[in-house]
Amino acid sequence: MIENIIPARTASIGAFDVRRVLPFRERRMVGPFIFVDDFGPAEIVSGRSMDVLPHPHIGLATVTYLFSGRMTHRDSIGSVQVIEPGDVNWMIAGRGIAHSERTSDAGNEPGEELFGLQTWVALPAKDEECEPDFSHTGRDELPETEIEGTRFRLILGSGFGIESPVTTLGEPFYAECSQEAGSRFVIPTYIEERSVYPIRGRLQIDGTEITPGTMAVFKNGSEALITAAEDTTYMIIGGTALAEKRHIWWNFVASRRELIEEAKLRWHRNEFPAIPNEGGRIELPKGSFPTPPPL
Repeated sequence: MIENIIPARTASIGAFDVRRVLPFRERRMVGPFIFVDDFGPAEIVSGRSMDVLPHPHIGLATVTYLFSGRMTHRDSIGSVQVIEPGDVNWMIAGRGIAHSERTSDAGNEPGEELFGLQTWVALPAKDEECEPDFSHTGRDELPETEIEGTRFRLILGSGFGIESPVTTLGEPFYAECSQEAGSRFVIPTYIEERSVYPIRGRLQIDGTEITPGTMAVFKNGSEALITAAEDTTYMIIGGTALAEKRHIWWNFVASRRELIEEAKLRWHRNEFPAIPNEGGRIELPKGSFPTPPPL
């Protein structure tokens, strides 16, 4: 049943370290998902040590989903939104957006922990240069259902007889699942590409134990039978694959490399729109240009 087993690798995003799952050398995408970062649980301390400063994106939609802690989102189209556990921030970068995510002004109590996933959904080619947009969906707006001992909360897409209210581009599927110890569940094949990523607990799949920090990607069209070795919370991540190959570099995703090169120049030259009432920024990685272009 399993096509790939992907171990998370440690990566730094400047403010703190994360566990990076996608992209992986043997599996660049699952459905339209091209990027998955797992962060925390980490204690939130006073100050700005866990703030993610302004940075740019093109060609994708970001999905921020928290299990604990709070973050304040700000972006260059004027959105300001505190995200709490179970909420969904869906930000369409399109032709270009800048945003920041801060814990320092989100109302966290001293000693609280930040824990969540940041995922990127690559946009269909026809939409990758669209106008940027942002939407927020509260926890209570997301539909839930239970099937044979497994409870599903649908974040993106449709399935299990329910549909997420989040309007997406492309056909991603994203769900938080809670499965009771000893129960079994089969992920339906109408979800074209499917993976599971445990948050807590242990899963048994095809005789292999899958634990937090590991993604299991299923073969297309095959049975995807999951057994919970104990009470387990996991994410289903996948959906319909895009027709075209995607390039990814730093925070940019595109079907054509020239769009990424243009975005690099625009950020270098401060040509992305500014975020109102924000300061600072994350610079391009060193070596982004063979010879740095003039400002």
